[in-house]
Amino acid sequence: MNASTIIDILKQKKLKVTPQRVLVFEAIMKIHGHPVAEQIIETVQKKNPNISQGTIYKTLEMFVKNGIIRKVKTDADVMRYDAETEKHHHLYCSETERIEDYYDEELNELIEDYFRRKQIPDFEMEDFKLQLVGRFKDKRNH
Repeated sequence: MNASTIIDILKQKKLKVTPQRVLVFEAIMKIHGHPVAEQIIETVQKKNPNISQGTIYKTLEMFVKNGIIRKVKTDADVMRYDAETEKHHHLYCSETERIEDYYDEELNELIEDYFRRKQIPDFEMEDFKLQLVGRFKDKRNH
């Protein structure tokens, strides 16, 4: 993703375009996967050491609040960030903490149909995300 696309995304969300925000977004996209804040901070500060950790954390929270990225909490209580906002689920490796995106429209329809029929009293479902916990057969970290 190039800088002009990032700028377009920020403008669509009616957010001020700043060099810091562009750098944070670029870092998230460069790292791929589901980076932790420390990885993002390290990547941003390699390009611009004057951007504070506080600014990066605030930017991440602002991105989450505006639906640009999502938070993913692992079983080990580690907070990761996900730039993929299309509906998907996660495969979480209990050994390596690797997270892979999992897309399955049939599964989405099954869950939506189930909860539409179930009609939980005093609750309106807005979204859902599954995290399947297991082990990948290949042992690479991600």
